[in-house]
Amino acid sequence: MYKVELRHKKDLTFSVKSGGYEFAIDAKGKDGISPPDALLASLASCIGVYISKYSAGSKLGLEDFEVSAEAEFTKESPFLFKEIKVTIDLKGFELDERREKALFEFIKNCPVHNTLEAKPEVKIELKDGNKS
Repeated sequence: MYKVELRHKKDLTFSVKSGGYEFAIDAKGKDGISPPDALLASLASCIGVYISKYSAGSKLGLEDFEVSAEAEFTKESPFLFKEIKVTIDLKGFELDERREKALFEFIKNCPVHNTLEAKPEVKIELKDGNKS
């Protein structure tokens, strides 16, 4: 099971813990990564993991690459990303058409990508004992 815990620090700044790691979320993006950027980082890093797995399994030796993800919120409510653009830069590493197609098929196994595609149900509840 995956789990993160978020604790309010001040204003719109939070501390996020996951396993033995901790990082800052700041809605203003000044003292930490913003929540939308954290979502994009999750997608980009998951795709990066799958590129690395594909490279290792195919013995490509692909070591130097970058993945970027960008999106804009809609102008009207409900505010959301209608489209997320992910760009993969293999830093000059050439893939033939067959390998490129196989890489994209493999990347589609990324669970963050699959989750976003599936539009999961999000349940929000108050912890017991928090009612007046």
